[in-house]
Amino acid sequence: MTSSLRALVSWFITRRWLCWLGVVIWGAVLFSLSSQSTLPPGPKIPHQDKVVHFLYFSSGAFCFTLALYARQTPLSAGWLWTVTGMAFGLIIGALDEYHQTFTPGRSGNDPGDLLADLTGAGMGGWAAWMILAWIRRKHGPKAA
Repeated sequence: MTSSLRALVSWFITRRWLCWLGVVIWGAVLFSLSSQSTLPPGPKIPHQDKVVHFLYFSSGAFCFTLALYARQTPLSAGWLWTVTGMAFGLIIGALDEYHQTFTPGRSGNDPGDLLADLTGAGMGGWAAWMILAWIRRKHGPKAA
């Protein structure tokens, strides 16, 4: 990792307010999308809806777990970050599915969507831990 990239990542990670802002923006976008009766079609790939849920929730959990745990020294275990991400995905995903039941044209309460949310969020929490642990291992706790 170049020193400028390391400095950028370190700057981002050490500003918890920025991670929380990411979570708030992520949640606002989620609420907005869930309030729409129809969404624009994307590329045709198998199980596209589940892939989108997985990726979107992984980004939200990434920001959420960084906001919670990034300043810990030493870092807590990776499984804790993963479980925290999964809890985030389960709670927000369930609320989102319930919210969609009130949106005309949307069905909501899709167990497949909730599973994609849960697994994506777990992956996002784990990825945040992996990146932070890698930075600290290479450059020490002061780098992040």
